[in-house]
Amino acid sequence: MNAANMKYFVLIMDGAAGWGLPAHEGKTSLELARTPYLDALAREGTVGVVRTVPVGMEPSSACACMSLLGYDPRVYYRGRGAIEARSMEIPIGRGEVVFRCNLVSVRDGRMNSYSSGYISNDEAHRLVAALNSAMGDREVSFFPGISYRHICKIRGREETLEAECTPAHNIPGGLIGEYLPRGNGSDYLRELMVRSREVLEGHPVNLEREARGEAPANMIWLFWGSGQIPPMPSFRDTFGLSSAMTSGVDLLLGFAKMLDMRILEIPGVTGDTANDYAGQMKGAVEALETCDLVVAHVEAPDEAGHDGAVEDKVRAIERIDSEMVSVLRGFERERIRVLVAPDHPTPIEVRTHVADPVPFLLWGAGMDGNGASGFTERQALSTGLALDEGHRIMAMFTS
Repeated sequence: MNAANMKYFVLIMDGAAGWGLPAHEGKTSLELARTPYLDALAREGTVGVVRTVPVGMEPSSACACMSLLGYDPRVYYRGRGAIEARSMEIPIGRGEVVFRCNLVSVRDGRMNSYSSGYISNDEAHRLVAALNSAMGDREVSFFPGISYRHICKIRGREETLEAECTPAHNIPGGLIGEYLPRGNGSDYLRELMVRSREVLEGHPVNLEREARGEAPANMIWLFWGSGQIPPMPSFRDTFGLSSAMTSGVDLLLGFAKMLDMRILEIPGVTGDTANDYAGQMKGAVEALETCDLVVAHVEAPDEAGHDGAVEDKVRAIERIDSEMVSVLRGFERERIRVLVAPDHPTPIEVRTHVADPVPFLLWGAGMDGNGASGFTERQALSTGLALDEGHRIMAMFTS
């Protein structure tokens, strides 16, 4: 098949990589998972490791996924908040900044749940409306997103971007007083977070959640602030391919809008382990009929990693393999190229992102085996293939 008719499929297994688990004979979640289809692709394709987070930059999905999509974070990354705001069509004007605004659950002064037990959209939107009613003014507005992930826009206080903020998922069980924003510009952020408790703790949504034994969303947590970001050239202009994306999180959908990629509206695609893997794959494959390249981003392994849930992370990886990769295995390999990679590791032990290189595999037309017997961190290292600049992998994949 000539290059003009080639199809390309990118599968981002968010946070699937990790460290060896002492309680499991030193095996990682990828090694514990039964992944016959991934392993088959690894044996037949090219496997290696790629550094998706440039040295010195934060090990966030924003940096890492930007790299996997073929764009250098050192050039384009200015903070995650603005990317998620783009997904939600929230404009950022002169003198305005945006922050990720998690609805979190605090108990006895500790971070009980960074996701408020994966609160539903309907409940979360009612709480965000209450925040706007009680706290919204000319300086601050709240915008509802998906589940626990929302946006706070602040006007006329650009100094807040200088504050040192800690992502909520980095402090499971930690005393929140030790992790509140600090440094220049932090006072206003801390004030908003403290005031939010007065609004949320007695709200009917939370009273109902507590009555059901569920975590109340009784505080906001602000982090990942950013202002305006530089324009990024479209994916078609950069790589010459029409493209589409499916994801259950605003970050990736923000990237899609910034790169002028078609967003696939697929029922059941979520940002947690309740994701409909088979449905997501069906919609993604159907999009290949009209697009040159499709990106399928699956958040579930990362969420399980943040929860420190080994079994959930392994199960998410296995479902990606059985319900998604199995479909790719059925393609005629001379008619398609496949790129599979986590964006970053989310080790169970630390329950947050780290900047270590991640395994990747390339399978399909022109991609020959290079000695890996499976898709794991150890096997990827054993091939000796290492890419130090992650943003170059897309050009390698599509050339």
